[in-house]
Amino acid sequence: MARTIVDAWAQHPTPRLLNHPMLESLRRWTRGLGGPSLTGESQWPVETTLAAMDAGGISLSLISAWVGPRGDLISNDEVAAFVRQAPQRLAGVGSLDVSRPREAVRELRRCVRELGFKAVRVLPWLWEMPPTHARLYPIYAECCELGIPFCTQVGHTGPLMPSEYGRPIPYVDQVAIDFPDLVIVGGHIGYPWTEEMIAVATKHANVYIDTSAYTVAPYPAALVDYLRGHGRDKVLFGTNWPMVPPAKALEALPGLALDETVEASFLAGNARRVFRL
Repeated sequence: MARTIVDAWAQHPTPRLLNHPMLESLRRWTRGLGGPSLTGESQWPVETTLAAMDAGGISLSLISAWVGPRGDLISNDEVAAFVRQAPQRLAGVGSLDVSRPREAVRELRRCVRELGFKAVRVLPWLWEMPPTHARLYPIYAECCELGIPFCTQVGHTGPLMPSEYGRPIPYVDQVAIDFPDLVIVGGHIGYPWTEEMIAVATKHANVYIDTSAYTVAPYPAALVDYLRGHGRDKVLFGTNWPMVPPAKALEALPGLALDETVEASFLAGNARRVFRL
């Protein structure tokens, strides 16, 4: 029987995202990963993402919108349209204009109640504000009311933006203290503060880590030990497609030597539980 794999962080990109100047650093370091060119003026067909999923054995990808201070790089409605083309393979993750908190809360409700999205993702570095900023607190409260995860980025920032707001301590730790019921998924493993992220995920029942933006081979040893041990229910597989192709992300998986139960939880079980898939 084929194994089930859920990708916790992916995008089906628009030309606005692919060609954005801040992603030039990503275009440099992803050239050797064997994925498609991260530039182009035409919209990719959804089949491009589905083909990459098939090549990596991905059953379902959570594809994210990108809303930033200078406009939508991938809008919520675009994500919803992509999902409608392949509803058995794609699920939506919303994004919000956090400069207007009341409007953001209304859009969050629409994303969940009308568009059927499974989570929301906000990147503090994109807004150049810490996760503890007051504008984000109404969003956290509404996520608790709606019963959906709040997804964010932890660790250094690959795009050409400051990395400070990706620190797990004090930022994610403080948010989890203030909102103990909020499910938080920190993407990109937290490097170079991976051990801080592990500490925060261990401390707080509702904080999780996803491995997006990294292939299996260079996972930090501390993360692998956590995954094999008391963090087996806390780590979710992710790619950050199209930056990392799924097949490349999973290429070195056998080298982790995970037992069958841990591997199944890492690849799909934890994501299914956290996102209520």
